[in-house]
Amino acid sequence: MAELPKYHRIVLKLSGEALAGTAGYGIDPVVVDSIARQIKDVLSLGVQTAVVVGGGNIWRGLSGSSKGMDRATADYMGMLATVINALALMDALEKHGVPVRVQTAIEMKEVAEPYIRRRAINHLDKDRVVIFAAGNGNPYFSTDTTAALRAAEIEADVMLKATKESGVYDADPRTNPHAKKLDEIGYLDILKENLRVMDATATSLCMDNDIPIVVFDMNQYGNIRKVVLGEPIGTFVRSEHRG
Repeated sequence: MAELPKYHRIVLKLSGEALAGTAGYGIDPVVVDSIARQIKDVLSLGVQTAVVVGGGNIWRGLSGSSKGMDRATADYMGMLATVINALALMDALEKHGVPVRVQTAIEMKEVAEPYIRRRAINHLDKDRVVIFAAGNGNPYFSTDTTAALRAAEIEADVMLKATKESGVYDADPRTNPHAKKLDEIGYLDILKENLRVMDATATSLCMDNDIPIVVFDMNQYGNIRKVVLGEPIGTFVRSEHRG
Protein backbone atom coordinates (compact mmCIF):
# COMPACT_ATOMS: atom_id res chain seq x y z
CA MET A 1 0.00 0.00 0.00
CA ALA A 2 1.42 3.36 -1.04
CA GLU A 3 2.27 5.83 1.71
CA LEU A 4 0.17 8.97 1.51
CA PRO A 5 1.87 12.24 2.40
CA LYS A 6 0.19 14.63 4.80
CA TYR A 7 1.28 17.66 2.77
CA HIS A 8 1.07 18.46 -0.93
CA ARG A 9 3.44 21.45 -1.10
CA ILE A 10 6.19 22.19 1.41
CA VAL A 11 8.88 24.77 2.07
CA LEU A 12 11.97 23.22 3.64
CA LYS A 13 14.15 25.71 5.53
CA LEU A 14 17.80 24.65 5.75
CA SER A 15 20.36 26.60 7.72
CA GLY A 16 23.73 27.21 6.17
CA GLU A 17 25.27 25.33 9.09
CA ALA A 18 23.29 22.24 8.06
CA LEU A 19 25.38 22.08 4.87
CA ALA A 20 28.66 22.39 6.76
CA GLY A 21 28.33 19.17 8.73
CA THR A 22 30.63 18.74 11.72
CA ALA A 23 33.17 21.20 10.32
CA GLY A 24 30.84 24.09 11.10
CA TYR A 25 32.15 26.08 8.15
CA GLY A 26 32.02 25.71 4.38
CA ILE A 27 30.16 22.99 2.48
CA ASP A 28 30.46 19.27 3.22
CA PRO A 29 29.69 17.39 -0.05
CA VAL A 30 28.69 14.25 1.88
CA VAL A 31 26.12 16.17 3.94
CA VAL A 32 24.76 17.98 0.89
CA ASP A 33 24.44 14.65 -0.94
CA SER A 34 22.51 13.20 2.01
CA ILE A 35 20.09 16.15 1.98
CA ALA A 36 19.66 15.81 -1.78
CA ARG A 37 18.80 12.10 -1.47
CA GLN A 38 16.23 12.88 1.21
CA ILE A 39 14.65 15.59 -0.92
CA LYS A 40 14.49 13.18 -3.86
CA ASP A 41 12.76 10.67 -1.59
CA VAL A 42 10.14 13.25 -0.61
CA LEU A 43 9.64 14.24 -4.23
CA SER A 44 8.94 10.60 -5.10
CA LEU A 45 5.93 10.74 -2.76
CA GLY A 46 4.39 13.38 -5.04
CA VAL A 47 5.17 16.26 -2.67
CA GLN A 48 5.97 19.59 -4.30
CA THR A 49 9.16 20.79 -2.65
CA ALA A 50 10.66 24.25 -2.31
CA VAL A 51 13.81 24.93 -0.30
CA VAL A 52 15.14 28.07 1.37
CA VAL A 53 18.83 27.96 2.32
CA GLY A 54 20.70 30.08 4.80
CA GLY A 55 24.30 31.22 4.49
CA GLY A 56 25.68 31.05 8.02
CA ASN A 57 28.27 28.42 7.07
CA ILE A 58 29.97 31.06 4.92
CA TRP A 59 28.98 34.47 6.28
CA ARG A 60 26.63 35.97 8.85
CA GLY A 61 25.49 39.53 8.35
CA LEU A 62 24.94 40.12 12.07
CA SER A 63 28.45 38.90 12.82
CA GLY A 64 29.95 41.34 10.34
CA SER A 65 27.75 44.13 11.64
CA SER A 66 28.80 43.49 15.24
CA LYS A 67 32.43 43.99 14.18
CA GLY A 68 31.75 47.43 12.75
CA MET A 69 30.70 46.63 9.17
CA ASP A 70 27.74 48.47 7.69
CA ARG A 71 24.70 46.28 8.46
CA ALA A 72 23.15 46.49 4.99
CA THR A 73 26.47 45.61 3.31
CA ALA A 74 27.01 42.70 5.71
CA ASP A 75 23.49 41.40 5.01
CA TYR A 76 23.98 41.60 1.24
CA MET A 77 27.15 39.53 1.66
CA GLY A 78 25.07 36.98 3.58
CA MET A 79 22.56 36.86 0.72
CA LEU A 80 25.37 36.04 -1.72
CA ALA A 81 26.49 33.24 0.62
CA THR A 82 23.03 31.67 0.36
CA VAL A 83 23.39 31.60 -3.43
CA ILE A 84 26.62 29.59 -3.11
CA ASN A 85 24.78 27.09 -0.91
CA ALA A 86 21.82 26.94 -3.28
CA LEU A 87 24.07 26.13 -6.23
CA ALA A 88 25.80 23.38 -4.22
CA LEU A 89 22.43 21.83 -3.36
CA MET A 90 21.27 22.18 -6.98
CA ASP A 91 24.36 20.33 -8.17
CA ALA A 92 23.80 17.51 -5.68
CA LEU A 93 20.12 17.17 -6.64
CA GLU A 94 20.93 17.10 -10.35
CA LYS A 95 23.47 14.33 -9.76
CA HIS A 96 20.53 12.27 -8.48
CA GLY A 97 18.43 13.08 -11.51
CA VAL A 98 16.19 15.59 -9.75
CA PRO A 99 14.99 18.53 -11.88
CA VAL A 100 15.72 21.72 -9.97
CA ARG A 101 15.65 25.49 -10.41
CA VAL A 102 17.38 28.14 -8.31
CA GLN A 103 15.58 31.46 -8.00
CA THR A 104 17.29 34.45 -6.43
CA ALA A 105 15.80 37.60 -4.95
CA ILE A 106 18.84 39.51 -6.27
CA GLU A 107 19.09 39.17 -10.02
CA MET A 108 22.12 37.23 -11.27
CA LYS A 109 20.84 35.76 -14.51
CA GLU A 110 24.09 34.00 -15.40
CA VAL A 111 23.68 31.52 -12.53
CA ALA A 112 20.00 31.51 -11.55
CA GLU A 113 16.50 32.68 -12.40
CA PRO A 114 15.11 35.79 -10.77
CA TYR A 115 12.41 35.07 -8.20
CA ILE A 116 9.03 35.20 -9.93
CA ARG A 117 6.17 33.78 -7.90
CA ARG A 118 4.11 32.41 -10.78
CA ARG A 119 7.19 30.83 -12.39
CA ALA A 120 8.11 29.20 -9.10
CA ILE A 121 4.62 27.70 -8.77
CA ASN A 122 4.80 26.50 -12.37
CA HIS A 123 8.08 24.72 -11.63
CA LEU A 124 6.56 23.07 -8.56
CA ASP A 125 3.53 21.93 -10.57
CA LYS A 126 5.98 20.28 -12.98
CA ASP A 127 7.62 18.37 -10.09
CA ARG A 128 10.77 20.46 -10.07
CA VAL A 129 12.47 21.38 -6.82
CA VAL A 130 12.74 25.14 -6.44
CA ILE A 131 15.52 26.58 -4.28
CA PHE A 132 14.99 30.15 -3.13
CA ALA A 133 18.25 32.02 -2.52
CA ALA A 134 19.49 35.53 -1.71
CA GLY A 135 16.94 35.95 1.07
CA ASN A 136 14.12 38.25 0.10
CA GLY A 137 16.50 40.73 -1.49
CA ASN A 138 16.46 43.16 1.43
CA PRO A 139 18.82 43.63 4.37
CA TYR A 140 17.62 43.30 7.98
CA PHE A 141 15.55 40.19 7.20
CA SER A 142 16.54 36.64 8.12
CA THR A 143 16.29 33.60 5.86
CA ASP A 144 13.68 32.26 8.31
CA THR A 145 11.55 35.26 7.41
CA THR A 146 12.24 34.57 3.74
CA ALA A 147 11.05 30.97 4.20
CA ALA A 148 7.84 32.18 5.87
CA LEU A 149 7.31 34.75 3.13
CA ARG A 150 7.87 32.28 0.30
CA ALA A 151 5.63 29.71 2.02
CA ALA A 152 2.84 32.29 2.08
CA GLU A 153 3.45 33.38 -1.51
CA ILE A 154 3.42 29.90 -3.03
CA GLU A 155 0.60 28.77 -0.70
CA ALA A 156 2.59 25.98 0.89
CA ASP A 157 0.81 23.61 3.26
CA VAL A 158 3.60 23.70 5.82
CA MET A 159 7.03 25.09 6.57
CA LEU A 160 9.59 22.53 7.70
CA LYS A 161 12.39 24.01 9.77
CA ALA A 162 15.38 21.68 9.91
CA THR A 163 17.53 22.16 13.03
CA LYS A 164 20.17 20.42 15.10
CA GLU A 165 17.65 19.79 17.89
CA SER A 166 14.85 17.23 17.98
CA GLY A 167 12.23 19.97 18.28
CA VAL A 168 11.25 22.96 20.40
CA TYR A 169 12.09 22.87 24.12
CA ASP A 170 10.77 24.92 27.02
CA ALA A 171 14.38 25.92 27.75
CA ASP A 172 17.73 25.66 26.01
CA PRO A 173 18.58 21.91 26.08
CA ARG A 174 22.25 22.71 25.60
CA THR A 175 22.44 24.56 28.92
CA ASN A 176 19.50 23.12 30.86
CA PRO A 177 19.48 19.32 31.34
CA HIS A 178 15.87 19.51 32.56
CA ALA A 179 14.57 21.14 29.37
CA LYS A 180 11.49 19.38 28.02
CA LYS A 181 10.67 18.85 24.37
CA LEU A 182 7.26 20.16 23.32
CA ASP A 183 5.21 18.05 20.90
CA GLU A 184 2.94 20.99 19.99
CA ILE A 185 2.94 24.70 20.65
CA GLY A 186 1.08 27.76 19.41
CA TYR A 187 2.65 30.69 17.59
CA LEU A 188 1.72 33.12 20.37
CA ASP A 189 3.35 30.93 23.00
CA ILE A 190 6.59 31.00 21.02
CA LEU A 191 6.46 34.78 20.86
CA LYS A 192 5.45 35.22 24.51
CA GLU A 193 8.06 32.80 25.84
CA ASN A 194 10.72 34.05 23.40
CA LEU A 195 11.63 30.45 22.58
CA ARG A 196 13.72 31.50 19.57
CA VAL A 197 12.40 28.88 17.21
CA MET A 198 12.65 31.56 14.55
CA ASP A 199 12.85 35.32 14.72
CA ALA A 200 9.63 37.10 15.69
CA THR A 201 9.03 38.42 12.16
CA ALA A 202 9.07 34.92 10.67
CA THR A 203 6.85 33.51 13.42
CA SER A 204 4.36 36.36 13.08
CA LEU A 205 4.24 35.93 9.31
CA CYS A 206 3.39 32.23 9.68
CA MET A 207 0.81 33.07 12.34
CA ASP A 208 -0.86 35.75 10.23
CA ASN A 209 -1.11 33.39 7.25
CA ASP A 210 -1.93 30.27 9.30
CA ILE A 211 1.09 28.34 8.01
CA PRO A 212 1.95 25.47 10.35
CA ILE A 213 5.62 24.88 11.15
CA VAL A 214 7.32 21.59 11.97
CA VAL A 215 10.64 21.95 13.76
CA PHE A 216 12.68 18.74 13.55
CA ASP A 217 16.14 17.22 13.72
CA MET A 218 17.88 17.32 10.36
CA ASN A 219 20.77 15.11 11.50
CA GLN A 220 18.60 11.99 11.53
CA TYR A 221 18.49 10.61 7.99
CA GLY A 222 14.95 10.14 6.69
CA ASN A 223 13.33 12.66 9.01
CA ILE A 224 12.12 14.88 6.17
CA ARG A 225 10.15 11.95 4.79
CA LYS A 226 8.76 11.14 8.23
CA VAL A 227 7.54 14.70 8.72
CA VAL A 228 5.93 14.78 5.29
CA LEU A 229 4.13 11.52 6.04
CA GLY A 230 2.78 13.04 9.24
CA GLU A 231 4.76 10.95 11.72
CA PRO A 232 4.90 12.56 15.17
CA ILE A 233 8.49 13.72 15.27
CA GLY A 234 9.78 17.17 16.14
CA THR A 235 7.45 19.93 17.30
CA PHE A 236 4.30 21.03 15.50
CA VAL A 237 3.71 24.77 15.67
CA ARG A 238 0.07 25.64 15.07
CA SER A 239 -2.49 28.37 15.46
CA GLU A 240 -4.05 28.78 18.88
CA HIS A 241 -7.38 27.10 19.43
CA ARG A 242 -10.22 29.53 19.17
CA GLY A 243 -13.50 29.11 20.93
